[in-house]
Amino acid sequence: MLLKILENKDQFQPGLSIDCVIFGFHNNQLKVLLNKTKYSDQWALPGGFVPVDEDLDQAAVSILYGRTGVKGIFLRQFATFGKVQRNQADFSQKVVQFYGLTPEAAQWYLNRFVTVGYYALVDFSQTVPQPEGNKEVVEWIDHSAVPELILDHREILDTALATLRTELNLMPVGYNLLPEKFTIPELQKLYETILGRQLDRRNFLRKITAIGILIKLDEKKSNVAHKAPNLYRFDKERYEEVVKNGLTQGW
Repeated sequence: MLLKILENKDQFQPGLSIDCVIFGFHNNQLKVLLNKTKYSDQWALPGGFVPVDEDLDQAAVSILYGRTGVKGIFLRQFATFGKVQRNQADFSQKVVQFYGLTPEAAQWYLNRFVTVGYYALVDFSQTVPQPEGNKEVVEWIDHSAVPELILDHREILDTALATLRTELNLMPVGYNLLPEKFTIPELQKLYETILGRQLDRRNFLRKITAIGILIKLDEKKSNVAHKAPNLYRFDKERYEEVVKNGLTQGW
């Protein structure tokens, strides 16, 4: 993929890239989609370059679709990363040597790049990681067990998680992370996993009910050992309205 881009580098904005933090929720774990580079033992966030004829947000959508195979993903730009030394010389030289880049292509690639960070919330069950070729590894990894990352990708990931935690007080989450039908305890566990702390059960129920984004179904969760809890789904229209207008309460 990189070679193809460099062969057509005039079609891409020099000095500008995108890195995406893709969150999914599975088995009560907040997971991050990472790929292991072909030229290093380190892991990386999915990312890419920006076509000169494509809006920044659209370029991010294209990157996400290429990595997850899913459309209509919740996507939010959260920060820009532009430290002078973020493109580490030793790492960049590894890439140049691995691909055997021409001097012209190497010069374009070795220029200083500012990257725009986006975070995405996706349905884990509907997402199939898409590696670039048979030599790349793409995996979901628990956010608390992420290994060493390339460049400043750890800073990007940490900033994305901090932003998500802050924005949890400003908007609801869950529509893109939970299955269509879920229980209140499952929704509470999602919030607790993101926030990194426990929430009072009664207080959570009171607050989440007051937002008015849930529809109680005439169904109960099956295959449970104890009393079966009720199932809920999101009122999509109301949910989108609250995302647009924001919340007035915090967690």
